[in-house]
Amino acid sequence: MRIDILTVVPELLESPLSHSIVGRAIKKGLVEIHVHNIRKYGIGPRQTVDDYCYGGDAGMVMMVEPVYMMIKELTDQRHYDEIIYMSPDGELLDQGIANELSLKENIILLCGHYKGIDHRIRENLVTREISVGDYVVSGGEIPAALLADSIVRLIPGALSDETSALSDSFQDDLLSPPVYTRPAEFNGWKVPDVLLSGNPKLIQAWQDEQALARTKALRPGLLTKKS
Repeated sequence: MRIDILTVVPELLESPLSHSIVGRAIKKGLVEIHVHNIRKYGIGPRQTVDDYCYGGDAGMVMMVEPVYMMIKELTDQRHYDEIIYMSPDGELLDQGIANELSLKENIILLCGHYKGIDHRIRENLVTREISVGDYVVSGGEIPAALLADSIVRLIPGALSDETSALSDSFQDDLLSPPVYTRPAEFNGWKVPDVLLSGNPKLIQAWQDEQALARTKALRPGLLTKKS
């Protein structure tokens, strides 16, 4: 799989994409992640990538030409399954979207900045818009890193335990059950006896019960979605 991330602040993506599961997946050759500085196609000697809004609104807008040229450079080299704009008004990222995108071969993630991007980019170049929540951050770089992480960890071989991703929260529209590790007792706090029983059927039944109870208590909307 290949993920190309387009940004005007590539430095923001260096650490999130170089360590932990994503970094190991890159080293294993399971995924290629390339970060591109849109300023490569900036206008004039200062490589300008933004300008004032038409209509007089406050804030600067990313210009259409640098983004177009950056996307054209990439799409001239290979086919992309999706060109995704990280947008506060896009479809809300969930586990189903991450699962779907993990099966793609090549995707582009476009990071907005400033006031946003010229709408003509969204109308003519972007194939999908994804939001990470109903709030605004300074740019699309952190959301893009979050989306990339949620995708990469699903690629076979990215996790040391192949079954781990299958038991994550939201995979079946339920929260995960509580998890524990050694010691079995600490400061008078005990691990539930069932988890020490060695009986897989009892353990699975307990985990299913706990997942449902936690979802009802903490995220009941997921159960409505499930039905």
